[in-house]
Amino acid sequence: MTVLELSDASFAYGSHQILHGVSLALGEGESVGLVGESGSGKSTMLSLLLGLNSPQTGEVRFGGQRLERRNREQMRAFRTAVQAVFQDPASSLNPRQRVGRIVGEPLRSLGLATGADAEQRVREALTSVGLPADAALRYPHEFSGGQQQRIAIARATVSSPRVLLADEPVSALDVTTRIHIIDLLAELRESQGLALLMVSHDLGSVAALCERTVVLRDGRVVEEGATRELLRAPQSEYARELIAAVPRLPAGGQQQAR
Repeated sequence: MTVLELSDASFAYGSHQILHGVSLALGEGESVGLVGESGSGKSTMLSLLLGLNSPQTGEVRFGGQRLERRNREQMRAFRTAVQAVFQDPASSLNPRQRVGRIVGEPLRSLGLATGADAEQRVREALTSVGLPADAALRYPHEFSGGQQQRIAIARATVSSPRVLLADEPVSALDVTTRIHIIDLLAELRESQGLALLMVSHDLGSVAALCERTVVLRDGRVVEEGATRELLRAPQSEYARELIAAVPRLPAGGQQQAR
């Protein structure tokens, strides 16, 4: 079953066309990589899938229904079910708030839990990403970059979403920490049944986590297919260039396409 879909979508900023009739479907529990160089349109596709912008042609569908940003009831369900993790955890975590309040923000803003119930869910979210429950009492600057990304992942999963959209979630981390975060995302996907879209310029990271990969160039999908097959025998010259140019993760993480 398709849970989130972008269908024949185009988008422009003024006279600059960013996307040209692109489509992407994410099935229930599926992991998909979206790859391409900087400027290929990946971030714009992500903003459409997050409901932050609307395509100028085409549509976003959630749970089989066209996403209408003016429909408050639908958008509340959408915000509960679709969460995101971004590239730089330090910039996405409020330095003036304790971790517990940061992680619990989706529960408050979406009206999902309050009081002791919210505190319990925050503790569970923190422990699920490998952090102690008492991390809730500390501030973001007291944690390393990898731990801050774990906090961001806890915030994204505390609402028990169906979909996690990850925008370059490991590119700001060192190689060893990158492997740990990829392994964590794989574990959470399996334990929570998450559908995952990982946006990246790094095919090595995508290969470690994603079953299927979509290759974007200049706002157009130029290739898509099973990650293992795409890496073994890419059909487009552009995909071959990406595979040749991007460093691979060293042995030790989850290296096979899932």
